[in-house]
Amino acid sequence: MLNQLLMNNTMMPSRLFSVSVLVMLISGCAVPGSHVNNGSYTNHASETSSREASEQLAVQAITPELIQRLKPTHQPQRVNLELDQAIANYDYRVGNGDVLNITVWDHPELTIPAGSYRSAQDAGNWVHNDGTIYYPYVGNIKVAGLLVTEIRDLLASRLAKYIESPQIDVSVAAFRSQRVYITGEVNKAGQLPLTNIPLTALDAVNYAGGLNADADWENVILSRNGNEFQLSLKALYEQGDLTQNYLLQHNDVIHVSRNDHNKVFVLGEVSSPQPVSIQRQGITLAEALAETGGIDEGSANASGIFVIRANNSSKALADVYQMDISDARALVFADQFPLQARDIVYVTAEPVARWNRVLSQLIPTISAVNEITEGVQRVRSF
Repeated sequence: MLNQLLMNNTMMPSRLFSVSVLVMLISGCAVPGSHVNNGSYTNHASETSSREASEQLAVQAITPELIQRLKPTHQPQRVNLELDQAIANYDYRVGNGDVLNITVWDHPELTIPAGSYRSAQDAGNWVHNDGTIYYPYVGNIKVAGLLVTEIRDLLASRLAKYIESPQIDVSVAAFRSQRVYITGEVNKAGQLPLTNIPLTALDAVNYAGGLNADADWENVILSRNGNEFQLSLKALYEQGDLTQNYLLQHNDVIHVSRNDHNKVFVLGEVSSPQPVSIQRQGITLAEALAETGGIDEGSANASGIFVIRANNSSKALADVYQMDISDARALVFADQFPLQARDIVYVTAEPVARWNRVLSQLIPTISAVNEITEGVQRVRSF
């Protein structure tokens, strides 16, 4: 009985090998690894699905004409009349914690009562938490919220009862009541005092030591009274767009984000597939390929380099751009094609490389079948 069963289920190794391969091919085993067709995307399930996919993903060749069409138009410098007016009308208002330096000419005893050996900040008139200062002959006087010129006039009118035509000068010796905060990817995050000199968002970044290497200079957030305003320092620096600058107010917060999300993803037949960060100077297709070690000369299809870009402004799922660098001169175009954040660069494999991957998956199965066949033959030999 056992011998009959073995005779009915045993084949020669070579014949069994051929049958195994044929069965796998007939069963439609998929080619390992994904690839991008440079024509319409085909869905074998139906022609309708194929047409829909083709409409959603239209491939365009990267040519000098395409590069010129996608190149951003130069924006002329934009002025900011509102900012200019705000700076022209700016005047500092004294607040709690400030220190005032009050000078009464010809009356040194009223100028620095504690003695001239002390600094103006130490010997000046500190604005108390209730917004008042104490001054000889005048007593307590509320100064918080006033301009220094208004404080000067108020003191002069009060001292006129004791001093004939008093000549008074008032200045702020220490600015301690108002501040702004700068956080994130700057070289020196912290707080900056508001003074009698207008402070803009650009000034604050410069006082904080400028941006560090990980800063996203296109997305700077200004938070004010629960509202957020997005600033682009790139437009401000490179294009002179002054509408991206603001005059800062008390308790404003400027946050410079990291550029972690500003990446492109290089996948497929390259030496080292990985995400590549976009630095402030931007990145081109050639630079992204170079960052990943270039295409794999042994398996890559040089005519099948694709840039896949999400399209949120139309019905298309994505824009797909194809680069053919089988002629090395086309690398000039790759160096002129700028990438955008979240682009996917995909390098397809040659058909031979994909077939080799099929064989690499078949080999373990074939080896197992051979071992079974040899085992059966050994059983028959007993």
